[in-house]
Amino acid sequence: MHPAARTRTTFRAGPTPVPQPRSRRIRSLIDADALRVLHRAARVLLDDLPDLTDRLLAVLREQEPAYRTALENDHAATWQEAYRSLRHSVTSLLDPRGTREAAHRCTWRIGVTRAEQGLPLDALLHAFRLGGSLVWQRLVEETTRSEPEDIRLLVHVATDVWNFVDEHCTLVADAYRQAERQLAWRRENRVRLLAAALLDGTSRIADLPETAERLGLPEHGRYVVVAVAGGRPQAPSPVRSAYWHAGVDVDHGIVLVGDEGAGEADRDPAAALALSTDGPAGSRIGVGSAVTGLAAVGDARRLADLALSICPPDGGTVRLTEHLPEALVVSCPELGATLTERVLGPLLRLDPADRDVLLDTLVAWFACDGSAQRAGERLYCHRNTVLNRLRRCEQLIGRSLARPHDVVEISLALTARRLLRG
Repeated sequence: MHPAARTRTTFRAGPTPVPQPRSRRIRSLIDADALRVLHRAARVLLDDLPDLTDRLLAVLREQEPAYRTALENDHAATWQEAYRSLRHSVTSLLDPRGTREAAHRCTWRIGVTRAEQGLPLDALLHAFRLGGSLVWQRLVEETTRSEPEDIRLLVHVATDVWNFVDEHCTLVADAYRQAERQLAWRRENRVRLLAAALLDGTSRIADLPETAERLGLPEHGRYVVVAVAGGRPQAPSPVRSAYWHAGVDVDHGIVLVGDEGAGEADRDPAAALALSTDGPAGSRIGVGSAVTGLAAVGDARRLADLALSICPPDGGTVRLTEHLPEALVVSCPELGATLTERVLGPLLRLDPADRDVLLDTLVAWFACDGSAQRAGERLYCHRNTVLNRLRRCEQLIGRSLARPHDVVEISLALTARRLLRG
């Protein structure tokens, strides 16, 4: 037999099977009867909503302290909120599709409003579940009263009713959490703005009480500002109270300074930072002078930035009160540069090798409190060599290291050259 003929014989298609209709007539009738019973009871509930609302609030007053407070503070608004929610619940039983969007909007508004008011989410979810339970209870009660034989039909719609309750519990929780996140962001942003204004010195006097409350700091305390570059200290735990404000290049800590009877760490924030965990290697810390009151924190920040500018490039901590001459120089760079040229100009114009030897000798002599012996040990040369170099410096710059006025000028000029030449 030809293969083609054999193939046609072997795979001859039989009659196409016709899908048999599933037996849904009984189920459809049951659903229709159940919906009829549900709608009949729901229409009665619509007329009875005020009483249902009162019952819900009575249960909430008894079981939820948060709602008890809400009812005491604003009974009318709380009643209206519960009434609207129950009305959407009952009308959704009659027309699920037509009322879905309005019911969702109502639930979402309730979640947002209660988040803004600070009502606990657990209490809000409990209220929604209680509302769903009361609606179901009243449906059963009404059906039992009017058509007791139909009570069994409600079982077929129970899942739909409780699915609605679960859907709106999820929705109100989502609205609550989203509003809570937005509120937290606004609060955090408000705190940042208030702290930034405080550090910039642009805070309004009217904002100071709010600033004190949000930062957790007393309005009339004593403060220093700590400026940190390269990573703030990890755990400034000895500091009694502080607020850290993150910046682009520099972080600032507003630190509350303790009273005279407090411990060293409370009185001196620099000591507190020294006692705390160190910042990353190479971090630079500038500690300003103390000021009184949050209104003066802007001045304290400028002092802290001034101290930070004196810090060595490789890191360290500088307390402004211990480096006032340097602060004077850095606070007015133009005058510092003028002083350097006027005092050290002739020396700076020497051949670099000769210039560096003489400058290093002057720096070592000042660092050793005017001791030529110790300066020589530091420079690995005899004390007489040091004295000879110092005399040559005096001749070049026309000043004497024996005159206090000249010593101050030379010291400040050396400081200005060190701090400003970069």
